Amino acid sequence: MTIDKRLLFEGVTGFDWDYYNTHKNIFKHDVTISECEQVFFNIPLIINDDLAHGEEDEDRYLALGRTDDNRKLFVVFEVGNNLIRPISFRDMEKPERAIYEKHK
Repeated sequence: MTIDKRLLFEGVTGFDWDYYNTHKNIFKHDVTISECEQVFFNIPLIINDDLAHGEEDEDRYLALGRTDDNRKLFVVFEVGNNLIRPISFRDMEKPERAIYEKHK
């Protein structure tokens, strides 16, 4: 199910970066913090619930989006305390890219 971004991001004031997850993703996937943040400001931005990995007390989301340089990224994130908390970020895989291209 596609999420209404206006409601999800209502009151959000920035990002919350976890040191371990951030450095793991930078090292493993060569995606910078700046690139990950850009995804949330570019169109199209496709967001769905991550029902497979969320816990009872937290809602996780999956995002497909692009950077300012048109690099297409897949981002797993949470929203809490008015902050977006990226958990994992990497380049889109072929099936994800196909979904993203349909929404352009």
